[in-house]
Order: sequence, then C-alpha cells, then structure tokens
Amino acid sequence: MDVFRMPSSEGMPRKVAIEFGEPGTGDMKFVLLGKQGFCVKLSVHRNILVENSNYFADKFSEQESGIPCLEISDCEDVEIYVETVGLMYCKDMKQWLIKQSVSRVVRILKLAELLGFNKCIQSCLEYLEAVPWVGEEEEEKVVSSVLRLQSEGIGVTPILKRVSSDVTKAPKDALFQIMELVLKSNEERGRREMKSIVLKLLKENNNLSNCAGSTDICYVTIYSSCRSCLNSLLSLFKQVTDPGSADIPIDNKETVVKRIALEADNLSWLLDILADSQAADEFAQMWASQQEMANLHEKLHIVSRYHVSFITARLFVGIGRGEMLPSKDTRHLLLQTWLQPLINDYGWLQHGCRSLDRKVVEEGIGRTILTLPLEDQQSILLGWLSSFLKAGHNCPNPQRAFEVWWRRTFIRPHVETQGSQFQSDSSMTSK
Repeated sequence: MDVFRMPSSEGMPRKVAIEFGEPGTGDMKFVLLGKQGFCVKLSVHRNILVENSNYFADKFSEQESGIPCLEISDCEDVEIYVETVGLMYCKDMKQWLIKQSVSRVVRILKLAELLGFNKCIQSCLEYLEAVPWVGEEEEEKVVSSVLRLQSEGIGVTPILKRVSSDVTKAPKDALFQIMELVLKSNEERGRREMKSIVLKLLKENNNLSNCAGSTDICYVTIYSSCRSCLNSLLSLFKQVTDPGSADIPIDNKETVVKRIALEADNLSWLLDILADSQAADEFAQMWASQQEMANLHEKLHIVSRYHVSFITARLFVGIGRGEMLPSKDTRHLLLQTWLQPLINDYGWLQHGCRSLDRKVVEEGIGRTILTLPLEDQQSILLGWLSSFLKAGHNCPNPQRAFEVWWRRTFIRPHVETQGSQFQSDSSMTSK
C-alpha cells in the first residue's frame, strides 16, 4: 500500500494496527501512543525509515540492531504521524499531496521537519508554493511554517516571494502606480469603487502598529499626489481665466470644467485618506497657501468652481472634529483665503454634492473660527454676518460659534468684572 489514511479521531478505535509495504515483510514494530489515549501499532521496514529519516537513522544507530520495536509516547498528532511514515513508502508523493488541504500539508511539513524527512519537506514546499492560500489565517500558517524552516537553512524563498519582495522600492513604486491609475481615471464607477477599496486598505495599514515604515511610505506618496493635483488644478484655473480663453471652442471648455471637477474630487479623496490617518496638517497648510488659486476662483463661473469649495468644507470638518491640528497661523490663513469662496459657492454645494452635510460643515466652520484669538474671531464672524444677511440659506450658518463669540465678548468680561468688584468689596468690608 502507498499511504494509509487514518480514520477520523471521533470514530477511531482505541487501538489500531497498520501494516506498510508488502504484507508480512515488515521487520520491526513501531508503536505510537497518542495523548488522547490512542495506541497505533505499525508494521514497518527498518531500511525504509533509515533511508528517509535522519531522526530514525540516528535513533537506530544508538540502539542494538536486534531491537524489534520502537515506541513514541505522548504523540501530539497520531494521524499525521501515520500518514508521514506512510509517505516514506509513497511512489508519487506530489500526486498524493495534491489531494490534501493546505492546513493538512502544513501539519505534515511540521512533522517531516522533526523527522528530518527531506524528500517530504521538499514535496510539501513545492505544493505550498503552487497551491492558492485561502484567507489570511491560512496564509499566516504557511508563512510561519516556512519561516521556521528558513532559519534552519532550508530554501523557502519561492514561497516567501508570494508575500514579500526583494526590491526595496517595490511597495512605494506599487502604491504610486495605484494612486496614479485611480487619480487619472475618467470612468466614474471604477474610480468610485477603487477609491473606496484603497481608502479601506490604507485604514487597515494605519491600524497596524508594526507597519510604521509602510505608513511613512504611504504619506510620502500621497503628499506627492496632492502636490501634483494642486499644480494641475491651478493650471486649469489659469487656463479658464486667461483672457484668450473666450476663443476656446465650447467642447474644449467643457473638457476643462470636467477636469477641474475631477482634480477637486481627487484632492478630496486624498484629504479623506490623510484625515483618517491624522496626517492632514500639511495638507491644510498647502491648501491655505493657495492664494493665487483663491484669487482666480472668483473669476470662474460657479458651475466650474464649486467642486473646489468642497475641499475647504472637508478641511473645516476635519479641524472641527480634531482629525487635524494645523497651527494657528494656518487656521487663520485658511479662513482668510477660502471661507469667502466657500460662502460664495455654498448654495451650489448643497445641491451639487450629495455627500455634503450642512450641519456638520457649519459646525466645523464655527469650531475652526473659535480656535482663533478673540479679535480674529470677531473679524471673521462680522465678515460672515455681512454675507449671511445678503445670501440667507445659501450661506453657511455657524450660529453656535457666533453665540459663543458673543458670550466671550459681551458677557464673560462683565461677569469677570463683577466678580473682581465683589472680591474687592468683600476685602474692604473685612477690614
């Protein structure tokens, strides 16, 4: 017989006798005593065990050649032990392994390593290199098993190449290619699905504390993409506002408008990635510094430009939630540069951006304003009030921030003055 398949442990009797090779030709007994109380007696051939296993070769060399029986007590995996011994009699090990599951072959590999059964080790490695691994748990079992073998000098590189690369720049280059493909795609459904997938996977990276190096690579690549998109967006703004643009054919103008919306969407996605990672402070500084773009913004037709204001709204939401902590100067510059363009586009944003949550955006604007010194709060809120009284519902309404500023300006100083006067009167009375 080639290989004996043990019955399942649930239906397995307490004692089992198995004979390998030609019946009646075995020259020694091999007893396996399992931890679960099983006792398996094998009839084997000494020369087969010695030929295939370094462990048995050493074991028999230490004993008198006439000893007809070998006993292994406290055997952890009797079933796999029997199958591994049976593989020493197998003529086509690959053909037998191909019918097994990955987890079973990993168990056989572990025992083959202990027995020094090199032919079996090699066959198991060839199987594991070629077979698909299903799920992360199965992948982890295979990788941990072969890493142990690698430490013993056994060649497992073909398997490990499935999960790692010898090229140090591979992760960075691959991520850059992925980002470029997504950012340059014009197919709406594919873009949307891949943006969602990449965002989810990058979140998983951030949740793993042992991926710090990988996370740094991500940030470098993402910020490189941000700068590229910003440069492209500014170039498109200049193209549309150029005095000679009136002579541009209508089809070309529509293409430019679509590209502006596309680049704005790209920047919003990149900002989402950075905000989820609490790494968007630099983005806030970059966007706040786009005075040239903000000046050109008002020269564009609102249909062409309102997508850009969604980036500003997202930044205010992030600051309001504490997802990013840009400096005071950056927060002040962001409000000075982009709040008025956002106010001008707000009516279109509400109708054109389904993902815009008016209450969340207005809360974010208000909280951002309230992080500034009181004098700056007053200047910005009075400017907002002027716009709100003209535009009404088409203007963001950070009413809570206005009320907080009011109390800080008109009520708190009065209360503090009364408190000081009361303390002064009390001290005079006590004297």
